Amino acid sequence: MPLDPEYLRQHYASLSDDSLLEIDRGDLVEIAQRCYDDEVEKRQLLSPGGDFEQAVSESHTTAHGRHAHDDPPDWLDEGSEVYGATILPGLVVAPEIDQARASLEAEGIPCFVDILEDPPEPGSSSRPASRWRVLVPGDLNLHASSVLERDMLNTGFVNGWKHHLEMLSDEDLRETRPEVVFCGLYDRIARVVRAYKDELSRRGIPSP
Repeated sequence: MPLDPEYLRQHYASLSDDSLLEIDRGDLVEIAQRCYDDEVEKRQLLSPGGDFEQAVSESHTTAHGRHAHDDPPDWLDEGSEVYGATILPGLVVAPEIDQARASLEAEGIPCFVDILEDPPEPGSSSRPASRWRVLVPGDLNLHASSVLERDMLNTGFVNGWKHHLEMLSDEDLRETRPEVVFCGLYDRIARVVRAYKDELSRRGIPSP
C-alpha cells in the first residue's frame, strides 16, 4: 500500500524538534524524505549552509543504540521492555513509539527508548533493520503494560466489538452479553482483585 503524503506530513509535524532529528533520513523512502525535508526546513532546524546529515547524526543514536541526547537512567540495567517495534530499512519510524512514550510519561511512569541495530549482512551496503524498545523500571512493568494496553489497544478492540454488535439482529444482540462473551476477562479481573485483597489480609493491612 503506498504511503499517504498527508499522513506523513501530519506525523512529522506532531514530533518535537529532537524527535524529528532523531529520524535517520537515509532510512526513508523518497516520498517520506520529501515530507521530512519540508518539515525540517519549515522549522529552520538547520542553520544557513548547515550540513543536513551532520544535524541528523548529532541527534541520532550512539554506537550502543541509545539516544545521544538522553542520559541512560540508573535503572536501565534492570529495565523491562513494555513495547517494541522493528523498523526495516526504507520504512518510516513507527509513530507508535512516540505514542507509547507519551502515554507512559503522562501516567508518571519513567521510560527510556533504546535503539538496537541488527548486524549488517555480509557484503551488504544497505542499513540493517533496527529494534526500537520502550523500557521502564522492572517493578513498574505490569502498570506500564496496562497503561499501554489501555491507551493503544483498547480503542481498536472496542471498535471491533462495536462493529460486531452492529451486525447482529435484535434477538442476537439481546443474547450477546459482555459478561458471557468475555467471561475470561471478567474472571481475570475478579481473580486479580481477590488476590490483592487476600494479600492485604495476610499482612493485616486494611483495604484502601
